[in-house]
Amino acid sequence: MDIQLKRGLLDVCVLAAIKNEASYGYKIIKDLKPYIELSESTLYTILKRLETANLLTVSTAEHGGRLRKYYHITNDGLKRIEDFKNEWQEILSIYQFVSKEDITDD
Repeated sequence: MDIQLKRGLLDVCVLAAIKNEASYGYKIIKDLKPYIELSESTLYTILKRLETANLLTVSTAEHGGRLRKYYHITNDGLKRIEDFKNEWQEILSIYQFVSKEDITDD
């Protein structure tokens, strides 16, 4: 898969994982596990990129005697999810066009 396309897909997946409530790294990985495999190092790179792009914010809170980072989606992050949904329709149309020959060859 094209690395830029995969990066965009992973970004949106992480945003979707925190869409309804703030979350922390381990829980995000656990929530995404049924859909995609994501290593901690990859996740934290994505989270930093999303924070830099103002698509999420970070806060810390104590949990079990340790500080835990919680990630919150911003309005721009919510907009990015909606933009992705609209873009995905175009991607599906392109896929159907590209796959059309495979279907007629059978």
